[in-house]
Amino acid sequence: MYRKMLLASVGAIALTGSAAFAADLPSRAPPPVYLPPPPIFTWTGFYIGGQVGGAWGTGSGHLTAFDPVTDTFVDTSLGGGNPSGVIGGGHLGVDYQIPTWNWFSSSGVVIGLEGSVDGSSLSKTTVVTLPGVFLGSSTLSAQTRADIQGSIRGRLGIAWDRVLIYATGGVAFAGINTDFALSGVDEAGVPFFASTSRSNSRTGWTVGGGIEYALSNNWSIGAEYRFTDFGTISREAVLPDGGFFNAQRRFEENQVQARITYKFDWYTPPPVVAKY
Repeated sequence: MYRKMLLASVGAIALTGSAAFAADLPSRAPPPVYLPPPPIFTWTGFYIGGQVGGAWGTGSGHLTAFDPVTDTFVDTSLGGGNPSGVIGGGHLGVDYQIPTWNWFSSSGVVIGLEGSVDGSSLSKTTVVTLPGVFLGSSTLSAQTRADIQGSIRGRLGIAWDRVLIYATGGVAFAGINTDFALSGVDEAGVPFFASTSRSNSRTGWTVGGGIEYALSNNWSIGAEYRFTDFGTISREAVLPDGGFFNAQRRFEENQVQARITYKFDWYTPPPVVAKY
């Protein structure tokens, strides 16, 4: 009897100890979970976008002409005011942000290269009334247009997280079209009219600056100002009676444009392993 009670007590104690020991065993750890990396914004990447704004021209002009019939020589300046118009097009480029950021900020220096192409309604019309003894009485008008222009520029800026302030400069190109029209009445009282057109490409330089703000990791908006100098444009014509005229104008342009840009992702930080 006593032996049965002793065996029962030992069995109960063994079962209780086993349950307590099992409760004290460590649970099996779950597998690691990979979370997306914390967002770190960078200006590094290729980008493409569009721009639109206004442009206005500046610069001085000069006219020389000679009439062999009256032996008259004309040397005068060209006026006509400063032209203005709409300018817009597209741009593409690449930026690299020197990696000075840490996990909590993305400030640093940004260097890049950008190309742009614009269409423009900018034109310049100059009208000069020549002296009465020149070809009897005559008026010369000249219209200069820069319908298409472009640039290849470097960029250097400073970024404060999603704000970028930059300077830009480089080479500018333009297709220049010029139309001349000479009209008047000769010494015999006979009206006359002559016209000529010329087109060529001009190369100059451009410099300016701008500011951009990143709405997201890919989209940004901004504004940019640039001054462009295409040099002096010279146009001349020889008249049937042996006379000639030569018109020169320095073609300079200011432009202000709003920009919208899409940046392609270049660098993605490695994923972060969640710790338990």
